[in-house]
Amino acid sequence: MTAQDYDVVVVGAGFAGLTAARELTWSGRRVLLLEARDRIGGRTWLDRHLGLDIELGGTWVHWIQPFVWAELHRYGLGLVPSPEPVAAWRPVDGRPAPITPDALLDLLDAPNQELGRAAREVFPQPFSPLQSEQGALLDDALLIDRLDALDLDEERRSLLRSFWALNFNGRLDDAAYTQALRWLAVANGDWRVLFEACASYKIAGGTRALVEAILSDTNADLRLGADVASITDRPDSLIVGLADGSSVSTASVIVTAPLHALGRIRFEPELPVDTVRTLDTGQVGLGTKIWFSVDGEQPHFVAFGEHDAPLNFLQSEYHIDGRTIVIGFGPDAHAIDASDRSTVQQAVDRLVDGLTVIEVAGHDWTSDPLSGETWPMHRAGYLKSGLPAMRTAHGRIVFAGSDFADGWGGFIDGAIESGLTAARSILNLQPSGSAAARVPNSTSHDQESS
Repeated sequence: MTAQDYDVVVVGAGFAGLTAARELTWSGRRVLLLEARDRIGGRTWLDRHLGLDIELGGTWVHWIQPFVWAELHRYGLGLVPSPEPVAAWRPVDGRPAPITPDALLDLLDAPNQELGRAAREVFPQPFSPLQSEQGALLDDALLIDRLDALDLDEERRSLLRSFWALNFNGRLDDAAYTQALRWLAVANGDWRVLFEACASYKIAGGTRALVEAILSDTNADLRLGADVASITDRPDSLIVGLADGSSVSTASVIVTAPLHALGRIRFEPELPVDTVRTLDTGQVGLGTKIWFSVDGEQPHFVAFGEHDAPLNFLQSEYHIDGRTIVIGFGPDAHAIDASDRSTVQQAVDRLVDGLTVIEVAGHDWTSDPLSGETWPMHRAGYLKSGLPAMRTAHGRIVFAGSDFADGWGGFIDGAIESGLTAARSILNLQPSGSAAARVPNSTSHDQESS
């Protein structure tokens, strides 16, 4: 066999790719990380806007999430709490109406408790979703149908729809009932713990602190600006072709591109039919996340709007220089120009009275060809066909990422879990390993474009 340039090439330097690279170099493999962006972090991105560092992508973590919690302890990173809201808003007769935060939670409590009980019945072992026979039987069911079947008045039904549109960061038309149950199941069926995990605690130093800690703990080579165009399986090696015409040979590949970005890579031979169908179908998380500042240091608040509004959830996060920094989410990135202050103002007016938007910031992840989506929330049918297809190795090619996690899919925790699983799969493919032993805490990062 011809000697390869590397034992493993990892495509993508988000949390999944970085975790996999670290685990493989710890086991003595020669690893190359190829990242098309000019930075690491994938769909997490701490960047300077509105006068402070804000998270443009994935943000919140929680101690109920075992993989990210272990990493925070490994590298001595703490948490920073988001502010406790003292005010809340929800729609009444098409207009924003004030309510106390506790009363808002009480409106959501009974129906979400009912969903939580079902979640633990359907997924008694939440990190083994493919072992659930009930999950497979229910996987064609739509969440919206289950929500509408609950015995609720119109106010609670409207609020519950908005709560789950927020969780999916997408439209509910094709959102899988099983996806909602999986999220509840990993939170032990407790929707309040799930809500807390979604929006309450950030990493001290930001997501950048954790990705840089993981990167510093591997001696994998890193190439930024390295856009992978093709992966060709030849008898003697895999050839990873880059958009600039260069190539790298390797024994195995881990691909961590999100579901909606995988179509940019040409695979030879072609991927199996079930995998191609999964890529074509895609997922539901196609919404928007924006940041904006408003005039005055407003009392910290949360606000829900209608489930199909351009923005259906707001949460204030910071006070700075006489302004309040707010984060907003909406179910359809095409429904709002998140870069236009006046458009954002109109969307905010539907949720809260009396706010004056000053400046906006954000990143359109759905239009970004390297993501094509926000966080992964799956369509009906994904659990019984899509997830098994993506979890099956394609020869010496393994897929990883939060899109394909067993547990906290859609979270940083799921990306780390999937990276660990992918690394283990590669080690099973290469049980002996011919690479030199890893030198602890050494680094060899080529950060030039290949």
